Amino acid sequence: MTIGNQTVPLFAETLPLAISDQGSGRIFLLLHGGAGPDSMSGLARALSGNGRAIVPTHPGFSGQPQPEWFHHVDDLALAYLALLDQVDARDVILVGNSFGGWIAAEMALRNSPRVAGLVLLCAAGIDAAPDGRPILNPLTLPPADRAAFAFHDPRQFAVVPATPEGLAMMASNQKAMLSYSGEAFMHDPTLRARLAGIAVPSMVIWGESDRIIDVEYGRRYADSIPGARFEVVAEAGHFPHIEKLDRVVSLIGDLVDAGKAYGNRM
Repeated sequence: MTIGNQTVPLFAETLPLAISDQGSGRIFLLLHGGAGPDSMSGLARALSGNGRAIVPTHPGFSGQPQPEWFHHVDDLALAYLALLDQVDARDVILVGNSFGGWIAAEMALRNSPRVAGLVLLCAAGIDAAPDGRPILNPLTLPPADRAAFAFHDPRQFAVVPATPEGLAMMASNQKAMLSYSGEAFMHDPTLRARLAGIAVPSMVIWGESDRIIDVEYGRRYADSIPGARFEVVAEAGHFPHIEKLDRVVSLIGDLVDAGKAYGNRM
C-alpha cells in the first residue's frame, strides 16, 4: 500500500490530496464519511485483492488542510474527478459511505466517461427523511454512545476512552463536514430529483440496523436512481462494509458482473 500526497488542478488553483493506494487493475474509489478514511481501510484491503483501491482523505478531515475556497460537496466531487483524470483511470467504481456516498452520487451525475458504476453504503445527501426523522449526526453524541447507534453489535466496536487529541480530531472532522454540508445538514434539497440523471449501473446497500440513517431513507434513495438495485444487509448498521465485509464485497462484485453482462463500459 502506498500512502502519499497528490496535487490536482481545480478552479485555477492546486489542491493537495492525501490518498492511500493499493492493488492493481480496476479502480475502486472509496469515499469515507464522518468516521474518516480509516473506516474504509478494511474494504480497501479486500478490494485490492482483485483491483486497485484508492482512498482519499477529504480536505479538512484527519488533520488535512482545507483551503478557504474549498467548502462544498461539489468541490469534492470535482476534485476527485480531476484525480481520476490525473491517474488516467478507466471503468472506475465509485463507493461511498454516508457523507462519502453523497459525494459519490454527485460524481456520478457528472457523467464522466471514467466512471462505470456507483455503490452507495448508507449514503447521505437527499431530502427524504422518513416520518420526519432527520439524519443523526453521531458526532453530537457522547463517544461512549456512538457505537450503539452506528453498529448492529456495538460490543464489537466499543469506543476506547477519548484522548484530548482524539476529541480534537473529531471536532475538526465535524467542522469540516458541516462546512461541506451547509445549513441543510447532510443533504441537498435538489439532489433527490437530480438522481434521475445517473446513467451508470448503481447499487444502494443499507445496514438493517442503521440508526444513523433509516433503512427507508435508503429505499427512497435507490428508488430515485434509474435501475438501481437496493440491498439490505442483515446484522449490520451504518457501516455494513465493516460489520459484514464479505457480503458487501460480494455485492460489489455483483454490480461489476452485471455491468459486464449488459455490455456497458465495465
